[in-house]
Amino acid sequence: MNKATKIDMTRWLALGSLIGLITLGLAWELWLAPIRPGGSLLALKVLPLCIPLAGILKNRMYTYRWVSLLVWLYFTEGAVRAWSDRPPGNYLAMAEVLLCLLLFAACALHVRVRLKNSKTLAATSLETP
Repeated sequence: MNKATKIDMTRWLALGSLIGLITLGLAWELWLAPIRPGGSLLALKVLPLCIPLAGILKNRMYTYRWVSLLVWLYFTEGAVRAWSDRPPGNYLAMAEVLLCLLLFAACALHVRVRLKNSKTLAATSLETP
């Protein structure tokens, strides 16, 4: 698999898991298993996840780096609620943990491939007269 394909694959995986986290967070707190009947203000927790959407769509390296750190807050919430919530909340929390792991892996691999690609391009440009 060439590097351009890997970059595209990790980009789409990051975008898909980010959109999945946003959708899951809204559905969870508004309809599926809200803390209070009728939904709760915890649905606002997805707002920070909406910020990196533009950066990931524009393929900005900086966005992938900070999203890979931000996602651990949601992972922690998912891990705690998977242990402490009752069904169906704990199943939703497990899904959140899975999406967080996918998002982190996609961001980490994306950054790694792009950095390796830029080093290769720099080395080849130095060799060419």
